[in-house]
Amino acid sequence: MGLFYGPIGFVETVEEPSGSGIWVEKPTERNYRGEVSRYGKRWENGSQQVNPNLTITNTISIVADPYLSNHLYALRYIKWLGGYWEVSSVDVESPRLVLSIGGVYNGPTVESSGNTGEHPRIK
Repeated sequence: MGLFYGPIGFVETVEEPSGSGIWVEKPTERNYRGEVSRYGKRWENGSQQVNPNLTITNTISIVADPYLSNHLYALRYIKWLGGYWEVSSVDVESPRLVLSIGGVYNGPTVESSGNTGEHPRIK
């Protein structure tokens, strides 16, 4: 259907500084190339919400590399179409991984871990 090239985000919990007992989430990003195999979106209304949440139901198939295979537990988000989206599930179809995309990702990203204290996507 379509092609994808962009960053996929991994978030690992690390102790900084070492031995301090303080654990922080450290995001990293790596660029991957793949194919968009399904497009879709839906609006989710909640009883306590004024505006519905947008959830996309796309799947993106990428070729796995050793880094991705060893860090599947830390795979959290994908940057696509100008936004950050949660990776809701991963299907292993060796040698490819099929990423199912869900709602908007609001966790730590590489851009948000700067020292400015401002949210990078809200200006």
